[in-house]
Amino acid sequence: MSWAREHCDALRDYHARGLSFAEIAEAINAKFKTAYSRNAAIGRARRMGLAGPDRPKPPPKVSAPRLDRIRERHAAPSRRLMPVFEPAETVKLRCVEIDPRHLSLIDLEPGDCRYPYGGDEEREAITFCGHPQRRGSSYCTAHFHLSRGPGTAAERAAITIALWLLEAA
Repeated sequence: MSWAREHCDALRDYHARGLSFAEIAEAINAKFKTAYSRNAAIGRARRMGLAGPDRPKPPPKVSAPRLDRIRERHAAPSRRLMPVFEPAETVKLRCVEIDPRHLSLIDLEPGDCRYPYGGDEEREAITFCGHPQRRGSSYCTAHFHLSRGPGTAAERAAITIALWLLEAA
């Protein structure tokens, strides 16, 4: 599409006033009964050597290297950061002292304990504890401790392997 000299002069004038290219195209179309689009006004302004409107450019996204992770991965075991755990209340680990709400899977809410009850016999319904979950777990505090057992994960795995070996013997 070719631009008439009057249209180019109007573009230059409106651009000097600080109008956006959408507003420039709309004003030229209203004044000259044309059908220029915003993109047509931008393209013509570029060909005329007009700078774009002074708009602050967003800062470039620079992702800093994750030095903490790199250092932690390559650090000696004695220098690695230990996770900080919040103190938890002491709970007796007897399941009979827990009074479950016996909720069905459909009745569970996002923050309810998922510890299962039942399902031992054929066609016995499985229900769930339903008490508020411990943060970072699918279980309430009592069931969290009941399901984990004492010791670290490696110690619990070693106990399980030892029990398998005793059963096999």
